[in-house]
Amino acid sequence: MSLYQSPVPEVADFQASIRLERGQSVRTASEYGRDVDAFRRWLGGAPLWQASASEMRRYVMHLMGDKAYTAASVRRKIASLRAFFTWQKREGKRTDNPSAEIRPPKPEKRLPKVLNESEVDTLLSTTIAGRSEFVRLRDRAILELLYASGIRRAELVGLNLDDVDLERRRMRVIGKGNKQRVVFFNHAAAEAMTLYLGLRPRTADQAFFVGRTGRRLNADYAGEIFRLFARLSGLSKHATPHVLRHSFATHLLENGADLMTIKELLGHESLATTQIYTNVSLEHMRKTYDEAHPRDRRDG
Repeated sequence: MSLYQSPVPEVADFQASIRLERGQSVRTASEYGRDVDAFRRWLGGAPLWQASASEMRRYVMHLMGDKAYTAASVRRKIASLRAFFTWQKREGKRTDNPSAEIRPPKPEKRLPKVLNESEVDTLLSTTIAGRSEFVRLRDRAILELLYASGIRRAELVGLNLDDVDLERRRMRVIGKGNKQRVVFFNHAAAEAMTLYLGLRPRTADQAFFVGRTGRRLNADYAGEIFRLFARLSGLSKHATPHVLRHSFATHLLENGADLMTIKELLGHESLATTQIYTNVSLEHMRKTYDEAHPRDRRDG
C-alpha cells in the first residue's frame, strides 16, 4: 500500500513523524493524513494552527449529523486530529490542543457480521472463468489464507516469502503498531499456497503475494479481488475480508477454541475485544435454535 501524501507540508511532516517516531503503519499514517486534510478543507483552507476548540466542536457535530459517518469513523477522525494537534503543540506551532476537551461519540454496540460455515464454503468454492492459471491459483490462496488465519487484508499483502513456513503451517505477521505475532493456517490453505508458489513469477520482490508484473499486491487490489469473488458467489450477505476475519474467530469459538487462543491469533491487545465473539456465537446459536425447533415452526 502506498502512503497518502498530504499536499500540505505541515500535514506531511506530521505523517512522517508518526511513521518514524511512533512506528505507525503506512495505512494508519495515510488515514491520519486524510482525516487532518478533511478538517482543513472544512475550515475553508484556513491555517490549522488557527483552528479553535469551537470550530472542532462544530466539525464533530457536522460529522455526527452526516449519515455517511458511523460513530466509529467519527471517533477515528477525532483521534487523528488529537494526534495532529498534540504534534503541533510539541513542535511549538501552537500552545493549546483544541481537540483536548472534545468527547467522542460512544461506540455503537453492534455485533460483527459473520458468514456461517456453509456461506464460507460457497465463497471459497466460487470460480471465475477466463483467468490465467497463475491468477486463479493466487486468488484461491488469498481466499483460503484469509479464512484459515483470520489475518487482516493489510497483514496479508505485507507477508514476505520468509515469513511463511508451509511445512509447519505457520507464519509471522506484522500487525497494528508493527507488532509481530505467529499465526497458523490449515492444510487447505497450505495446499493452495503451495500450488500458487509453483507459478509465482521470478522476481526480486520478496512479497509472498504478487501481481503479474512480480510486484507486491497492495491492500486495495486485494480488496478488489475479494469483492469480485463475493459478488460472483451469489451470497446475499455483505462479505468483506474483515467479515471473513470475524467469521474465522466465530467459527473457532463455536468449534471449541478458547478465547485466549483466538485473542492471540487475531492480535488483539485486550481479551475484552475478543469477547464480542462470544455474543456473536450465542446469537448464531439462538437463530439456529429458532429455525430448528419444531414447535415454533408449526402452523397455527
